[in-house]
Amino acid sequence: MKILVCISQVPDTTAKIAFSDNNTVFNTQGVTYIINPYDEWYALVRALELKESGAAAAVHMITVGKADAEPVIRKALALGGDEAIRIDADSSDTYQVAALIADYAKSEGYGLVLCGKESIDYNNGSVGAMIAELLDMNFIGFAAKLDIAGNTATVQREIDGGEETDSCELPLVVSCQKGMAEARIPNMRGIMAARTKPLKVVAPAAISALSNIVSYEMPPAKSGVKMVDAENMDELVKLLHSEAKVI
Repeated sequence: MKILVCISQVPDTTAKIAFSDNNTVFNTQGVTYIINPYDEWYALVRALELKESGAAAAVHMITVGKADAEPVIRKALALGGDEAIRIDADSSDTYQVAALIADYAKSEGYGLVLCGKESIDYNNGSVGAMIAELLDMNFIGFAAKLDIAGNTATVQREIDGGEETDSCELPLVVSCQKGMAEARIPNMRGIMAARTKPLKVVAPAAISALSNIVSYEMPPAKSGVKMVDAENMDELVKLLHSEAKVI
């Protein structure tokens, strides 16, 4: 079985976010990009664990991005993936990203597709489900544990108020979250090996985006804390109702 792991390039959480052209363009100047943590720490590492256990024969990684995304996918190779694929397109539209990945994957015979539950930049969390629909595969989201036995996957996922365990036949798409695996750091051997591992650049299929970003807006500045005397409960209730609007 081959596993395909979806990799997204996102700004480092310490990056200073700014916009240009009247808040219509994300300013990338000085921004450091990293692998989306949900893709790296949980989806990719669990795929590597499955390969190491003998449940998978190969781990391939795929990203949608231009040439500036290659350092990020190379890091994924350094962690132990066998092959990387970069679809040469730049898009923030979740449907277009999912459709481009599905178009490549449909003829490659992947038994399992893993992705993070969401990316930390746009927080859409919908690419995995879209890929499953486009590939006509089953989908399980927000998985915290995944085991493979033969052609059957057992997945533990969080639900409101508890957890559930699902059993599903492969092929399958799973979105992963905390608990799926422990983060790894690339070692020197892996970093050196990543330089010679295959990185396939694929021309994008003719798939149009369904949405585009009109403008960006920074969140409002945090306001000061208002202290209320513990004995003045009427005032506290009044403020929670009229200002905080939580009751």
